Amino acid sequence: MAVDLRRTRPLWATAAAVLSAAALAACGSGGGADPAAAPAPTSAAPSSATTSTDVAPPPIKGKLRGYATVRQLSDTADLVVRGEVEEAGFRVDEVLRTTTGSTVRAGARITLAPLPAGVPDMAHMSKLDAGQVVVLYLAQDPAAPTFRTLSGDFGVFDLTGSGAEAVATTRSQTMAVSGLNAEDPAASGHGFRTTLGQLRAVAAQAK
Repeated sequence: MAVDLRRTRPLWATAAAVLSAAALAACGSGGGADPAAAPAPTSAAPSSATTSTDVAPPPIKGKLRGYATVRQLSDTADLVVRGEVEEAGFRVDEVLRTTTGSTVRAGARITLAPLPAGVPDMAHMSKLDAGQVVVLYLAQDPAAPTFRTLSGDFGVFDLTGSGAEAVATTRSQTMAVSGLNAEDPAASGHGFRTTLGQLRAVAAQAK
């Protein structure tokens, strides 16, 4: 059967208009829609159950006391002795000063203990080696029959020579006194040198 194109043309035009309107409506609704919101970042709260595996360092026990004069060393020391360092301790050849009740005499042997662990200045201290002849300013350990030099190298004088004129030199240049009875600021940090006789005289005046 023949189809009259003149009758169908309006139908095609109507259909095309409907399709165009539908397409425009779809585009309009798509452009006006809000974009999907991105998920908000979340910050995880630190867990109170988290524990550190780091090992805490040993506590610092404070810096050593400094001494400005030989008199200060003599007043503070429990024992001031001249003698020689041995492999197993210290041989006392002379007692320059001792506190009341001490049993240390010339010819005795005493045990020297190191500084307590944790003292920051300990790393800068020298060692007392066997054969060294020295004058030591010592503090007695209240809990054991041992002695420690006052503030490490502050309490050590190296001896050269013999008799009262033997030269006594501070072990350290920086951790050292700067005078016998009075401080000498100009000599501070440069070590100090005197004689065994002068060390004896100051020790005899100690409180």
